[in-house]
Amino acid sequence: MSVSGKKEFDVKQILRLRWRWFSHPSQGSPNSGSCLQQEGYEHRGTPVQGRLKNHSRDRNGLKKSNSPVHHNILAPVPGPAPAHQRALQNWHQQNLIEHLRANEDIPKAVPEKNLFKEACEKHSQNLEMMVDGNTEDSTVRLTTQHSDEMNVSSPEEHFYAVNHAQETLHRMENYLKEKQLCDVLLIAGHLRIPAHRLVLSAVSDYFAAMFTHDVLEAKQEEVKMEGVDPNALNSLLKEDTIENLLAAACLLQLTQVIEVCSNFLIKQLHPSNCLGIRSFGDAQGCTELLNVAHKYTMEHFLEVIKNQEFLLLPANEISKLLCSDDINVPDEETIFNALMKWVGHDVQARQRDLAMLLSYIRLPLLPPQLLADLENSSMFTGDLECQKLLMEAMKYHLLPDRRPMMQSPRTKPRKSTVGALYAVGGMDAMKGTITIEKYDLRTNSWLHIATMSGRRLQFGVAVIDNKLYVVGGRDGLKTLNTVECFNPVGKVWSVMPPMSTHRHGLGVATLEGPMYAVGGHDGWSYLNTVERWDPEGRQWNYVASMSTPRSTVGVVALNNNSCLKSMEYFDPHTNKWSLCAPMSKRRGGVGVATYNGYLYVVGGHDAPASNHCSRLSDCVERYDPKTDSWSTVAPLNVPRDAVAVCPLGDKLFVVGGYDGHNYLNTVESYDAQKDEWKEVLKLLYFKIYVCSSILFLSRVQSDYFSEMCQMCFTYIISIELVC
Repeated sequence: MSVSGKKEFDVKQILRLRWRWFSHPSQGSPNSGSCLQQEGYEHRGTPVQGRLKNHSRDRNGLKKSNSPVHHNILAPVPGPAPAHQRALQNWHQQNLIEHLRANEDIPKAVPEKNLFKEACEKHSQNLEMMVDGNTEDSTVRLTTQHSDEMNVSSPEEHFYAVNHAQETLHRMENYLKEKQLCDVLLIAGHLRIPAHRLVLSAVSDYFAAMFTHDVLEAKQEEVKMEGVDPNALNSLLKEDTIENLLAAACLLQLTQVIEVCSNFLIKQLHPSNCLGIRSFGDAQGCTELLNVAHKYTMEHFLEVIKNQEFLLLPANEISKLLCSDDINVPDEETIFNALMKWVGHDVQARQRDLAMLLSYIRLPLLPPQLLADLENSSMFTGDLECQKLLMEAMKYHLLPDRRPMMQSPRTKPRKSTVGALYAVGGMDAMKGTITIEKYDLRTNSWLHIATMSGRRLQFGVAVIDNKLYVVGGRDGLKTLNTVECFNPVGKVWSVMPPMSTHRHGLGVATLEGPMYAVGGHDGWSYLNTVERWDPEGRQWNYVASMSTPRSTVGVVALNNNSCLKSMEYFDPHTNKWSLCAPMSKRRGGVGVATYNGYLYVVGGHDAPASNHCSRLSDCVERYDPKTDSWSTVAPLNVPRDAVAVCPLGDKLFVVGGYDGHNYLNTVESYDAQKDEWKEVLKLLYFKIYVCSSILFLSRVQSDYFSEMCQMCFTYIISIELVC
């Protein structure tokens, strides 16, 4: 079949122009080069040419064209075309459009893109006419290939502008500066601020609610802004500030602005400005800023009270500080002196608030000498409420036996004044840990602070002069009589004179200064001997022995003069041991401590470990020395054996232990008023037979504690822990 030269020329021109304009990639081999041959120019991409020539010879049906165009016209030439080639293409394009409009009777309103689409469709038909009948299948494959190539999308058809959003916003900003396209006028005080509703609604929930709902302001051209600083509102739209900017951002609910400004103020916190930032965060409803500033104030209270901001606080803000349990102070006297300094800054105006603020001071925890001096102070003598508070505090000191009945928020010590709980050593999965951990009640955190010089098991721990004594124990091979002393301030260990007897499983307690090592096992037999350490003479001496040899004993000090019939107790004045009434349950491996004038026995097991019927206990018994009787209180949340017990603040803490399957790192605290146990922050390590004790790192606090407990530490009570 033959075709006219004109029609053949038109089709080739259409194909050449379409593929050149839209830069369609070749579907040939990855190794193929450039192979488009323009009229009058030499061939390019010889490997492709050879392949196409072979393909042409195999077909035997494709007729030769009078045009010098090569058969590889569908392959594009990469790179820019020469100038004369582009001119030729433009000339072909213009002639082609005029030719189609003149001969095809197509309306001129039809876009040029549609002209090329129709021309390509005609090209598919013409290709079939150019092939003999016996080559029909090959022609169909070629036509299909070309059609697929023409439908492939080029990457240039999907364009993405990286800076589009930034440029758009920049242009909007320029419109705002030139006051163009503004459709609303914000009136704040003396300022009239032009703005765009769309932009305001996109960045502010406040304006979005105003302009997108059926409210009066949605249709007003001028919107009056109430309750916002004019300069701050203007700054939000144009400039940068901090406090005024944050205040306006809070009103307009600009979350990101609030976050940025709050973070900036948090970084500027200092003892001289934390109170102002705290008040500002509270006034603006910025919860995070308020909490961080308040926490900073509590942590640095000693520095805060030295600054002018503290003296200028109103009474209601002072009360918020004084009622907190989290103030970081060494003693209650520091807080009392801070209050007196604030009152003295303006006595006449602040005298009327003194009684109210004094009620937040823990007066019963002040030294009795200070209370006696305050009674005659002119600042307190004329105020009846102040006199009542001072009388309550003095009764607390004068009647120690009635203190359990005189408990109130003012008798509860602040968390920073109760000292710290130390957990020393114990048994872990490695058969003995040498770590020492410290629990801070105020921050509710455990901290690894030191390690012992060597492994010890079943040793005793006591505190003398703010130093931690580790006594006896065993190292896995032999029973020890060595004693080491740890200074938590310098974190230094020192070796002390050894005991006369090697002991493990002993009990240790301090009593009126000296330290006692009670019972235990020397590697061969159970012991009933007791040694006493004299801190001044730095030597050990034997005192009266117990009536019964005991090992893994619990030893505590309890105030009272009555006889404890169930246990042995030691009177240092008579150098004698005596017996008193038994517990309701026979138990070993218990923890023992005194708390609020009672003796507590916690956990343990009801039979020796070698007995397969042995059961762990969650039972907690309390001994009242006044009535010489035992009672049961709320049980532990988890049964525990070989547990450590220690009072801290107004709670009783149970540390570590063994639950029958695993060593524990959990800690529980007991609230006597609620009669309930709660789990608190865990130890860093799992351990049993851990020794716990309280250290007062402040010398003033230590002396005061001794005065507060002048009737304590009168007797040592020894409870047998081995069944």
